[in-house]
Amino acid sequence: MQGKPALLIVDVQNDFCPGGALPVADGDKVVPVLNRYIERFKTADLPIFATRDWHPEKTSHFKAYGGLWPPHCIQGTKGAEFRPDLKLPADAVIVSAGMGPDEDGYSGFQGRDARGVSLADLLRQRGVERLFVGGLATDYCVKHTVLDGLKEGFQVVLLEDAIRGVDIKAGDSERAVAEMVRAGAEKVRDL
Repeated sequence: MQGKPALLIVDVQNDFCPGGALPVADGDKVVPVLNRYIERFKTADLPIFATRDWHPEKTSHFKAYGGLWPPHCIQGTKGAEFRPDLKLPADAVIVSAGMGPDEDGYSGFQGRDARGVSLADLLRQRGVERLFVGGLATDYCVKHTVLDGLKEGFQVVLLEDAIRGVDIKAGDSERAVAEMVRAGAEKVRDL
């Protein structure tokens, strides 16, 4: 792998999986695949980051306050928790996005850790140059995170076997993948 790599897992939370407030079809199917990637990165002693939607109860992101979405991933709720079967290591760096009442937080690069440090700064502090990205949802948070990662100067590899999309309009996820590749992302599966 060229450049120091890191694994970036995007928004694999209860509310985005079957039974959640805003479920992605087969969203839970990314978990076993991501667990294999987690194991590979842990074994190689490489950093692992995980983003999460972490919304306040009242936010312009939700329909009731002018946004597009039903309430989901509200700070401190069961729906906002990472999937219990996602085997995040204890030293994984957690980055929260969408925390302000007027923040959508589609991109992990809009997020911050518990100390308020941005994802881009956290990655640079660890010497990361190449990001391997998987998670939910292909056509929203994964897409925005990948595109922002590229804009921030990182090499980005999309883990095509570890993503699922919302597809409000048929083909949204395919179009999102094509847009990410056009912007410079590499796509792989079964690393």
